[in-house]
Amino acid sequence: MKNSKRIAILFHKNDRHYSLDRYSISPLATVWREAGHELIFLFGPKKFIPADLVLVHVNLSVVPEEYIRFARRYPIVLNAKIKDIRKRTISQNLLQKDDDWDGPAIVKTNLNYAGYPELILGRSRLTRNFRTMRRAGRLVDRIMDRPPALAVSAEYKVYDGLADVPGKYFDREEVVVEKFCPEIQDGLYHTRFYHFLGDHGTHRRLASTNPVVKRATEVQDEEIEPNDQIIAWRKRLRMDYGKLDYVVVNGEVVLLDVNKTTGAAMPSDDESMGASRRSWRARAEGLYAYFQDDAVPL
Repeated sequence: MKNSKRIAILFHKNDRHYSLDRYSISPLATVWREAGHELIFLFGPKKFIPADLVLVHVNLSVVPEEYIRFARRYPIVLNAKIKDIRKRTISQNLLQKDDDWDGPAIVKTNLNYAGYPELILGRSRLTRNFRTMRRAGRLVDRIMDRPPALAVSAEYKVYDGLADVPGKYFDREEVVVEKFCPEIQDGLYHTRFYHFLGDHGTHRRLASTNPVVKRATEVQDEEIEPNDQIIAWRKRLRMDYGKLDYVVVNGEVVLLDVNKTTGAAMPSDDESMGASRRSWRARAEGLYAYFQDDAVPL
C-alpha cells in the first residue's frame, strides 16, 4: 500500500495498567509500524483521536455499548458487530438437564477465559500485584468447584453422560453445559484454531492426550488446510479479527469457542518464533483490504 495510514486500536480503559504484549494485536501492530503506518492505542471511549481505521479490542465477553458508539465515529470500524461472545450467545451445543443426549457432556464457564478479564479489568481501582490475581483465581475456582490454582487451560470438566453432570451446574449463570463432541485421531484429541484478520488467516491443529486441548496440554502442533465451514462461521458472526476454536466430527465443523482479543503465545524455540512471525505477518496483511474503495467491513 503506497500511502501510510493511521490505525487506532481501542482497548478497555483499564488495560492501560497492564502490558499489551500479552495480546496478539501487539506483534501485528509492530508489523504495521514497520510498514510505515502510525499506530494509536486508545484506552476507553473518552478521548477521540482521528484515525483512518479503528479496531475494537475490548477484552470483555460483552463489549459495553459506549465503546461501540465511540468506535463508530471512525470511518472504518473493525469488530464492532461482534459484541457478545458468551457461551450462551454463540454456542450451538448447549444442554439442559432433561435433553435427549446420550453422549458425553462438558461444563464450561459462560464467560470467555473463565471470566478472568472481567475480574481484572472490571475492578474500579487496579493493582498489578500477585494478590489481585490470586483473589481472581480463587473466585473462578469457586465457580468451577475445582482445586485451587488449577490452570485456566484445564478449566473445563468432561462427564461420561448428561446424567453424570451435577444438577447445580444447570442452575448457575456462570457456567454452561454443552455436548462434548471430540475429534479423535490415532488415540489423541484434536482441536483446530483459525486466527484471522479479514480474509487473511492461519489454520492449525493441536493434539493432546487430554480431552481439553489447549497449548498447555498439546503434544502435537501442525499447520492444516483452510476449512470453508469455519470461514463461513467467521462471516456469520460478522467478525473481522480474532480466533475460532473448533473440531471436525463426521465432516462437520463444531464451533467450540470465539475470541476477539486473542493472546500472544510465547514461542519456545527459534523454529516456533519463525512460525509465529510468519503467522503474524500473514494476518497483518488482512488489514489492507479494508482500505480499498470497494471494501466493506464485515
